[in-house]
Amino acid sequence: MQLQVKNIYKKFTKKEVLHGISFDVKSGRALGLLGRNGAGKTTTIRIIMNLFDPNEGEILLDGKKFNPKNHDIGYLPEERGLYPKQKVLEQLVYLGELRGLSKAKSKENTLYWLERLGVDEYKNKNLETLSKGNQQKVQLAETFLTNPDIIILDEPFSGLDPVNSQILKDIINELISEEKLLIFSSHQMGYVEEFCKEIALVDNGNIVLTGDLDDIKKDYGKNRLTISSSNLELNELKLKIEREFNDIVRVLEKRKKYLLLELIHHSSKNDFLKKIIENNIDIEEFSAYKPKLEDIFVEKVGDKK
Repeated sequence: MQLQVKNIYKKFTKKEVLHGISFDVKSGRALGLLGRNGAGKTTTIRIIMNLFDPNEGEILLDGKKFNPKNHDIGYLPEERGLYPKQKVLEQLVYLGELRGLSKAKSKENTLYWLERLGVDEYKNKNLETLSKGNQQKVQLAETFLTNPDIIILDEPFSGLDPVNSQILKDIINELISEEKLLIFSSHQMGYVEEFCKEIALVDNGNIVLTGDLDDIKKDYGKNRLTISSSNLELNELKLKIEREFNDIVRVLEKRKKYLLLELIHHSSKNDFLKKIIENNIDIEEFSAYKPKLEDIFVEKVGDKK
């Protein structure tokens, strides 16, 4: 399957909050939908779910107009949506029936997911009596209840400890291997890097970056180097490079343990390395820059100075 979000605009009263959002998601290639708080991620998800109508644009599935009512979708919102004063098992079985399962199948699936997520011992407890993490796991059980082909997870690791995070990681990897169509929204960049082959980065209602994550990382690392020295402090090294090597590189940033540099004037990594050696600088670290998703995120949507 391929889901296409095409040129989506959305206004609330007179304020336009989405300005032509476009991205694609394919089965088996999870997409990370990223952005700062208020960037437009949740509004975009709600339009996909047909909770809001766009003012312009369309959502297509395999080239045809997408109607969520005709598909089994597992949606985990960031805000919890279950009934706090109802028993866990009763409400999940009921919700499974609302999503088209027989009562028997809904109960079978509910018991499976509660056990898989490690909360089956609470099945006859009211939801509000559970810890935050266990409430999140119940919400996840409801999301996966009908074995949906389309899954949208908004901050799914919220409230989970490392052990339960690993359980969810294993489940998500299984879903991807089963060719599910998965949209994953989170501020925890490590999880996005682990699961997502594609990203769409939203800033102030605009897509500012989208595509294959590996290709994006290669592009951001192009002509960039990291360096540290065993005989010079970073500030000393920075000053020396800025004074003596400014025909080859420029210093982009001083990080905690190294300097981030960019080659200029068609110079090469070997040109710079040769000059470093000639100047008797002892190299502790010298490598091509391999950016993390967090670095790219901050560069694209961080506060502009």
